[in-house]
Amino acid sequence: MSLQLLLEKIKDKKIIILGFGKEGVSTYNFIRRHFPKMNITVADRNEELYTDDINDKHIKFIKGQKYDRNLNNYDLIFKSPGINFNHIDYYIESERITSQTDLFLEFFGEQTIGITGTKGKSTTSSLIYHIMSDVNKDTFLVGNIGTPFFDILEKISSKSLIIAELSAHQLEFVNTSPKYAVLLNIYQEHLDHFNSFNNYQIAKLNIAKYQKNGDFLVYNGDDLHIPMLVKGYRIDNDKCVFGTKVHTGYHVRCSSHLVKFMNDGEIIDEYDLVDYKNLPGTHNYFNIMAAIAICKKLCATHEQIMKSLLTFKGLSHRIEFVGKYNGIEFYNDSISTIPEATIAACRALREVDTLIIGGFDRGIDYIPLINFLKNNNIHNIIFTGPAGKRVFQLCCDNKIVFENVLETDDFEKMTDFAFEKTPNGGIVLLSPAAASYNQFKNFEERGDYFKESIIKSYKKIKK
Repeated sequence: MSLQLLLEKIKDKKIIILGFGKEGVSTYNFIRRHFPKMNITVADRNEELYTDDINDKHIKFIKGQKYDRNLNNYDLIFKSPGINFNHIDYYIESERITSQTDLFLEFFGEQTIGITGTKGKSTTSSLIYHIMSDVNKDTFLVGNIGTPFFDILEKISSKSLIIAELSAHQLEFVNTSPKYAVLLNIYQEHLDHFNSFNNYQIAKLNIAKYQKNGDFLVYNGDDLHIPMLVKGYRIDNDKCVFGTKVHTGYHVRCSSHLVKFMNDGEIIDEYDLVDYKNLPGTHNYFNIMAAIAICKKLCATHEQIMKSLLTFKGLSHRIEFVGKYNGIEFYNDSISTIPEATIAACRALREVDTLIIGGFDRGIDYIPLINFLKNNNIHNIIFTGPAGKRVFQLCCDNKIVFENVLETDDFEKMTDFAFEKTPNGGIVLLSPAAASYNQFKNFEERGDYFKESIIKSYKKIKK
């Protein structure tokens, strides 16, 4: 029924798809499956976009710098998450703007758990999916984590449960919130897209802003911004706060290795994670608390949750143990694109000997990282890209001295340096605190390249 209502909404509309990447192609394929003869316009900035293999007389392509002109001529503008409206010099009527996320939440939001946060959303989404798919086999994992919403629409039943990782870009123009929402944290990121930190925070809060009575919000009570946002926007539906602090009412907090669900001062449930090694670091305890809170709300039992926790292995590029080579442990944390994530990774591994920092400079505040480096015993450091240059200059300005320093954009030189300078039994960590797109298309490509470089450098040593 929900699918039919969605189809009715787009039927007979004049449609333009902005951006023809993974989600744009998914949108086109979905519309074409149900409306074979509907005229569709596809617009993309990339003048070299390859479209020769699309044999469709009902599609029109607009490519190049003026791809986003005259958008008010269309009834529905399907905006892909990466599209930025900052440079547009005319008013776009907001009711025309939609997206896969917006329509999916409108028609399937009652079956959806939405997870967002600057950091940890992929891990938390995957953990919730791992637990709930053991409880309900009819469970899907979609969204920012890789599978577009429209790719699963025909597979959804009334009993399906959808776990949706949601980025700020996806939430920016939504008009509906999921029934179950998780808000992990908010740090400075994507300021090049949102123009201000305030705009970014507002986009994140859309995950809960439109919730109704009977919906459920799980949020980080330790975060500097989230409690004030929740209070300021008067989000007063059913909530569960998580963190390290004591709250009134129903909440969850971690103390050492214990995760406790509390109602005022009474312990309702308790999870002992003293032997849990699959997700290292305090920041992952926050992800675990949020995941357990949602799964308990969905009636997963204590035993089901603990069993699934013990079989969850974590995700690539997130403090990923690459291997031990020549007595040195290498970790890939390429997902780290902000200072707070790098700090959390260093703390999770406790004693990092060689740290790799840098990438694309988006103008974020690196003072928290500088303050951390001042008081940390990291011996060797590698700076890369424009962000690395800025952090290095800040280190010099603050008279932070390392035993060995390397500036380079060559990853093989980085791993050569790491093998040379890191002691036996030491740790090498790639945790850039910066985006990757000065050199790579995404953090996954950067992390994979780092892992390949480790092998190349190791082979040189063994020759």
